[in-house]
Amino acid sequence: MAGHSWDDAYKAGTLPWHTGSTEPVLAEALASGVLPGGRALEIGCGLGDNTRALALAGYDALGVDLSPTAVAQATARHAGTGARFAVHDMLAAPPPGGPFDLVFDRGCFHVFDDAEAQARFARHVAEILAPGGQWLSLVGSTEGGPRDGGPPRRSARDVTAAVEPVLEIVSLVRQTVAEVEDAPTFWVMRACRRAQPAAPSTRR
Repeated sequence: MAGHSWDDAYKAGTLPWHTGSTEPVLAEALASGVLPGGRALEIGCGLGDNTRALALAGYDALGVDLSPTAVAQATARHAGTGARFAVHDMLAAPPPGGPFDLVFDRGCFHVFDDAEAQARFARHVAEILAPGGQWLSLVGSTEGGPRDGGPPRRSARDVTAAVEPVLEIVSLVRQTVAEVEDAPTFWVMRACRRAQPAAPSTRR
């Protein structure tokens, strides 16, 4: 979806992905202590509820989005919380202000159909992760029953093909996020900077 179409959606208020609350996977990860503290970036922040949650959890939190309308609304909604927002195209370049200890996206990586775009997204995340930093991502999964709507579906192979060359995948877990009938299934991925480059697949 082109950037102007995202902005049109926010101008019209047509936001089926917006829940108005903190993403439960992020809330659980924050409560569990598995995520590093420090500076956090949310990619595709929308109206900013998750960036706000990161700021309230003690992070120096920045949310970026393609849509100027979303960024303006997020800034107004969360004034005084410490959350900051900026317009940025993650595919064009890594955002300024890094490195970040935590990068979070709720369904931003999975909007790209093209393998090269997915790989470029992952490379840009890798470039801004601090040593010891982590990327937490929710990706629509090919698991689960048939559905006509909902998030794009990406296979585990899609995810690993993009991410594994530049980052170490710590975990990739299938999860049905909402406790409702026919809820879409997601991959919940955590990845970190590599101590050394990925070795090639073995051939025998």
